[in-house]
Amino acid sequence: MSQKFVISRLFFLGFCIMLGAAWSFAALPDGGPRRPPSGQAAAAKEEIVYKPLPGPGKKGWINEELYFTYKFSERPKMGTVILVVQVFNKNGDKLTPFLIKGRSDMPSMRGAHDSGDQEFKLNKKNDYLLPVNIVMPGDWEVRLTFLKDGKPVFYGSLTFDV
Repeated sequence: MSQKFVISRLFFLGFCIMLGAAWSFAALPDGGPRRPPSGQAAAAKEEIVYKPLPGPGKKGWINEELYFTYKFSERPKMGTVILVVQVFNKNGDKLTPFLIKGRSDMPSMRGAHDSGDQEFKLNKKNDYLLPVNIVMPGDWEVRLTFLKDGKPVFYGSLTFDV
């Protein structure tokens, strides 16, 4: 490659970087800075706090009346394991009043193996089931969101190592 070719490519690359930077810092026609609409900015400030859950088989209280337990279909290992959640009232009757969503990821590599929100499915025994795909050894987290009438009522987080 000729020296002129390399210099022209570097000049072009620098120009593109400067153009991108100028655009990102440019003001809007009304003179205001570029930022998300106020609703999005407010939503970004609200951080959901996921309550750490007790171990498998132990009661996690949703409120004064309802609790749940969780377990895995087998000891978590590479591949797919099923997370089983059961919801009970304080008398021990099994109930299914919620839509439950789960999201699995590796906290040490946040976002690299994120499953995204997935709905638990109910089986014939009224257990909530969620397949969790474990793609590599390490620390894992499953975040649970319990929804009633489309509104979140409980956030919980369970962690485990593979």
